[in-house]
Amino acid sequence: MASSRRIATMITMVALCMSMVGSGYGQTRGLAANFNTWTKNVRYSSDGRGLQLVLDPLSAAGVGSKTSYLFGGFGAWIKLPANDSSGTVTTFYMASPGPKHHEFDFEFLGNQTGKPFLLHTNIFVDGVGGREQQIYLGFDPSAAFHYYNFQWNKDVLVFYVDNTPVRMFKNLRGIVPNFAYPDSKAMGISLSIWDGSSWATQGGRIPINWAVAPFVATYQNFRLNGCVVNPNDKYGVRTCRGSTFAAPGAAAQTLGIGRIRQMRAVRANQVVYNYCDDRKRYPTAPPECAHNTL
Repeated sequence: MASSRRIATMITMVALCMSMVGSGYGQTRGLAANFNTWTKNVRYSSDGRGLQLVLDPLSAAGVGSKTSYLFGGFGAWIKLPANDSSGTVTTFYMASPGPKHHEFDFEFLGNQTGKPFLLHTNIFVDGVGGREQQIYLGFDPSAAFHYYNFQWNKDVLVFYVDNTPVRMFKNLRGIVPNFAYPDSKAMGISLSIWDGSSWATQGGRIPINWAVAPFVATYQNFRLNGCVVNPNDKYGVRTCRGSTFAAPGAAAQTLGIGRIRQMRAVRANQVVYNYCDDRKRYPTAPPECAHNTL
C-alpha cells in the first residue's frame, strides 16, 4: 500500500482539475473554513456540513483539517463512488506531520460494478506501518451513507463502521517490550480520492476505468471531538495527554465482551487480510497481535 504521506504529495502536485456540478454544493462557510483544500475539484455543501471530492483523468482530490487533535472521537458519514469504481481509493484518515509520523487510515478500495468494496486499514507509529488489515464491509457503501469513525484515547484506538468495532489497537507499554503507541503527536484529519490502479483492486489486476469518470466521494455530518492542540506546542501536547479525551472513563478505555464478540464475528466472516496472519511477511506474528482480537 502507498502511504497517505505520498498520496498527499501527489495530490498537491496535480495542476488541472475538473469542477463538479451538483445541486447544493459550492464554496461556503463551515467545513470550507476549517479545511485546507488541496485541489479545486472539492465542493462544499451549502449548509457547510458536507463536501464532495471528485477524481477525474486530470486530478485527484483531497482536503486536510486546519486543526490538529490528540485523542478524541472522529468520524464522518461517507458515500463512495457508484458503479464501476475499480482502481479508486477513497480515504478518511488522521496523520501527524513529519517523517516519523503517527497515522491511522480508513481506505476504501473500489471494485467493478456489483462486486464488494474492501476496507483497508493501517496504523503507523513513529513512521512505521506494516499493520494492514482488509475486510469486506458486508454492504454496498456506494448506495447509501454509512458512518466510519475512530475512538482514540491513551489506552486503545478503535475503528468503527456503523457503530460496530472492526479493529482495535491497544496501548501495550509495559506488556510488550519496546512497544510504540500513537499518543505523543497531534494529528489532523484528511480526506482524499485518488487513482490506486497499481494495487487497489484485486492487487492491481483491474485498473481504473476512466471512461466512467468522474468518480465522486461524498462526506457529511462530521464528528470532530477531541483535544485541540498545535502539533508544535509541546506544553499543549502534555496537557492533552492528561485531558478527559485521553482518559474518558473506564468503560471507554477498553472493549466490553459485547464489543469483543462483534469483532470476533467480523474476523470470522469478513476478514480478507490480516498482517498478524501473514507468515510469509512475519514468520513470527508481531507481539501485539496476541492482545488484539482483530
